[in-house]
Amino acid sequence: MSVKIENISKSFGGTLALHQVSIRVEEGEIFGLIGPDGAGKSTLFRILASLLVPDQGTCKVQGYDTVEQYKEVRKVIGYMPGRFSLYMDLTVEENLAFYARVFGTTVEANYDLIRDVYQQIEPFRKRQAGKLSGGMKQKLALSCALIHRPELLILDEPTTGVDAVSRREFWDMLRKIRMEGITVIVSTPYMDEAAMCDRVAMIQKGILLGISDPSDPGEGFTGMLFSLRSDRGLYTYLKRIREIEDCRSAYLFGDELHVTVEGSAGAEAIRSSLEDWGDTSLTWTEIRPGVEDRFMELMEQE
Repeated sequence: MSVKIENISKSFGGTLALHQVSIRVEEGEIFGLIGPDGAGKSTLFRILASLLVPDQGTCKVQGYDTVEQYKEVRKVIGYMPGRFSLYMDLTVEENLAFYARVFGTTVEANYDLIRDVYQQIEPFRKRQAGKLSGGMKQKLALSCALIHRPELLILDEPTTGVDAVSRREFWDMLRKIRMEGITVIVSTPYMDEAAMCDRVAMIQKGILLGISDPSDPGEGFTGMLFSLRSDRGLYTYLKRIREIEDCRSAYLFGDELHVTVEGSAGAEAIRSSLEDWGDTSLTWTEIRPGVEDRFMELMEQE
């Protein structure tokens, strides 16, 4: 067991950030955390990194308590916060060397672990970190988080604001890191990234809604899910379909509406209603729920 979180709660003044959250992460796993802004993801990560003390509950990393044994915890984790936090006025190589010294190691000692990441920014090793592009900053931050070969890597929305190509490269690197035996916990606002995790926890308003396997996100999904498409604007149909009695929920997903109904009778009733709308371009197709569909359902239930 790499991480064991039990009944963690945390408040800031009168604001509840986390409420009795319990999660277990196995060694060698890529474990994802998804939820909207303010859901409590960063607070949970800061507790994991021993930077915050929970009001209630316990949190253990590699068997070390994050409160009582915080010094040991900090030796075995690599933490990459959501906001770029390296030294802007130091160059790429100076930042990397500094973090290596902090952890009592050298760049050369663990260069094999960061090689694939660092080689992409090595041509800019003399450039100050503050003058790097967003993607390059993230790669530098990842290199610094890995330079001491941690047992657990904690990444708080590492690809937010990064271009699509850099995002894909970043996740390719995470899969290679996992092959080195390093456990990864990562939060992300992107559902395509969540689908690349081994398991995903869904959190909303500090409450853990559920944990799903992205390879089978429909597990536990109740009702039937349909895709509604049209050559006309879907915003026009969103309100209309929500007003139909047999529609349990409807949300825009890109160029389609995802509509949940209770059963086949409800689906047939909605299909009949659609025929009365006079739009020959409308298509109504049953689909398998994805991670985001399951998340939206859990939010509705909550």
